Amino acid sequence: MTEIKLLINEKEIPLNPIMSTILTKINLGFMEALKNLPDDKKTITIEIKL
Repeated sequence: MTEIKLLINEKEIPLNPIMSTILTKINLGFMEALKNLPDDKKTITIEIKL
């Protein structure tokens, strides 16, 4: 099962199932457009620093 977490300033922000699904699908769709990624992805980390 896919698990996604949103952390802001090291604090986890709860996501409802719809937001969790949306964020997961957006990011997995983005990954499909990239080249040279491993086929056996187990974790993906995206970090945004503002």
